[in-house]
Amino acid sequence: MDRSGDPSALADLIGHRLTDHSGGLYRRLADAIAELIGSAELPVGARLPAERPLAEALAISRSTVVAAYDELRGRGLVESRRGSGTTVARSASRGRSGADKRMPKGYGESLFHRIAVGPGEVIAMTYAVDPGIPELAAEVEELARTELPVLLQGVGYHPRGLEVLRERIAEHFDESGLPTSADQIVVTSGAHQAIALVTQMYLRSGAAVAIEQPSWPGCFDLFGAAGGRVVGVPLDDAGIRPDLLAAAFAEHHPAMLFVMPTFHNPTGRLMSSARRRQVAELAAKHGVVVVEDNAYSTWDPTGPEIPPPLAAFAPANAEVLTIGSVSKAVWGGLRIGWIRAPRSLAERLARHKALADLGSPVIDQALTARLLPRLTELTAARATAATDRKRWMGRLLTERLPEWVWEEPEGGSALWIRLPDTDARTFAQVALRHGVEVVAGRAMDPTGEHDDYLRVPFSYPVEVMDDAVDRLARAWQELRRHGPAPAVPVIV
Repeated sequence: MDRSGDPSALADLIGHRLTDHSGGLYRRLADAIAELIGSAELPVGARLPAERPLAEALAISRSTVVAAYDELRGRGLVESRRGSGTTVARSASRGRSGADKRMPKGYGESLFHRIAVGPGEVIAMTYAVDPGIPELAAEVEELARTELPVLLQGVGYHPRGLEVLRERIAEHFDESGLPTSADQIVVTSGAHQAIALVTQMYLRSGAAVAIEQPSWPGCFDLFGAAGGRVVGVPLDDAGIRPDLLAAAFAEHHPAMLFVMPTFHNPTGRLMSSARRRQVAELAAKHGVVVVEDNAYSTWDPTGPEIPPPLAAFAPANAEVLTIGSVSKAVWGGLRIGWIRAPRSLAERLARHKALADLGSPVIDQALTARLLPRLTELTAARATAATDRKRWMGRLLTERLPEWVWEEPEGGSALWIRLPDTDARTFAQVALRHGVEVVAGRAMDPTGEHDDYLRVPFSYPVEVMDDAVDRLARAWQELRRHGPAPAVPVIV
C-alpha cells in the first residue's frame, strides 16, 4: 500500500535518525530524509507530508520542518509546486542502482525495519527477546559429538521436518491436552514462517482475515502483502469477544481467523478454556479456518494454568491450525517453529514449505528435538525470572510514571500501557530523543482505537529497565511541560 504523504509513516522511519545530537535539529531532519531518498525508501515522485502534520508526528515545531524542506530543496532532492506539495525530485535518482529504482513507493514502515537497521546507542524496546537459555551451549556440543556424523550422511532436505522432531512435537501436544500424530506436523523456520505459509495457502487478494484488536504488528505486514483485508475484533478479559466475532463472521465472511490465545501479544491475556471452545465452535459454524499462534506459551510454575490449545476444543468439522515455536522459549536465534494441522492440510502445507526453502536447517531441528522433552523444565526458571522482571518494571513505572495505566498481564513479555490524553506516536518520537525506542499502539491497531497505548517490554536486565524508565520519565516530563521541541534557529 502506498503511504506517500503519510506523516506518521514517515515519522516512524525518521525518528531513530534524529537521535544524533550533532548539528541543528532542522539539519538532522534534512539529513534523515536525504538518507531515505538515497536508499530509495522515498522513491522519485513520492509526496512528502505537509509541514504541520509532519511536525506534529515528530513532536517538533513546524518551523523546523520548513527549514529542513528548504535545505532539501537547496540540495536538489525535493521540489515543491503549488497544488502538488513537496515531492522527491527526479534528479534525486542519480547514482542509485537499478534495484533501488524499482523499489515500491511508500515508506517501508514494516515492523522489521528496526531489526534491519540495528538499535545503535538507543535502548531499543521495539521487540521483546531473551538471550539463549544457559543449557543451549552444552546441548550443541553434545549434538555435534553424538548426532552430527549420522545427520551428515543424509541429503539434508526434509520439507515436513525431521521425523524425530515431528514425533517429539506431537508428544509435546499430547502433554498439553491435544492428541497429535507426527504426520499432522510440519516444521517451519520459526513461527513467522508458519504464519506466512498459512497465509499463502488461505488468503487471496481482497479476502478478509479476522484478528484480535490489538494484535501482533507483523501480521499486518504478512496479511497486507497477500492482499488481505484485516478485520479487527476487540478483546475482553477472557479473550476475543464472541458476540463481536460472530458479527464479524456474518458481515465480512473472512477466509481466516488469526488469534493468540496463550499470552496474547501485546496484552498478555490468557484466553479461557470456555472462550476457546466458543471461538472454535463459532468458526466451525461459519466455515472459517482458525490459525492459533501459541509462540508465547512458556509456562511459569508460579503463574496461571495454561488451557490446552484451541484446537483441542474444536468440533470435528472445524479447520484449526496450531502454531508453536522454541524461538521465544529457548532462543530467538533457534529458528524452529511448527504447524499442527489435520493430515490433509499438513500435506498441503508441506508442499508450500518445500517450495519456500526445501526444509528448515537440519542441525537446528536436531537440536530442538533434543530440547523438547525437557522444554518445561528448561524454561521454568526463565519464566519465573520473567515474572519477577514484570513486577520490577511495574514498580519502576508506578514510582516514576504514576499517570500511566496498565493491567498486570498473565504472561507474555510486555506491558500494554495507556497514556492519558496523549497520542503514543507523538510520545514515542520524544522518547527517541531521550534514547529509548518503544512501539506505539497504532502499530498494533491501525484503526486508531489504541493510539494512546504503548507497548513496553520487560525482557531486559534490571539495570537496563531502570535506565529505560528513567529516560521515559524524562521524555514524559518534557512532553507534558513543554510540548513539541522548539524550533532551531536557521543561521544563514
